[in-house]
Amino acid sequence: MPLIPAKRQRGYTLIEILVASILLTGGLVGLASMQVNGTRLNNSAYLRSQANVIAYDIIDRMRANRADARAGAYDIGLADATPTLTTQVEDIDLVQWRTAIDYYLPAGRGSVDRVAGATADDPARFTITVEWNDGREAGDEVQFQLVTEI
Repeated sequence: MPLIPAKRQRGYTLIEILVASILLTGGLVGLASMQVNGTRLNNSAYLRSQANVIAYDIIDRMRANRADARAGAYDIGLADATPTLTTQVEDIDLVQWRTAIDYYLPAGRGSVDRVAGATADDPARFTITVEWNDGREAGDEVQFQLVTEI
């Protein structure tokens, strides 16, 4: 009885193609998820940088108007309304500061809290708080606080 040579397999089977497609799809979904998370975290870092710049902006304005800042003219709470625009320097500064918060930070709010008890010789301590909705989760409010002496 003569030996018949076995036929050589050619090409890929349907199961191999299915497994390769599943692996490729899983990799692409993982890559897309990393891209979305990276973009979200990059936006979060951008908003935190904006909050930092905005906090230093009001500190610089307060240092330029030191006497009024130490007297409490810049004190404003998170829930307080923005003052009306008058010719007073501190009102102009607070209106511009709150406008910048509204423009650069989603659902942004800001406050300036002065620690009482500073004398004419001692520097006054202020806590600047900037709060915004980070958008990573629903209702996710983030606060940035900066303490300085003027």
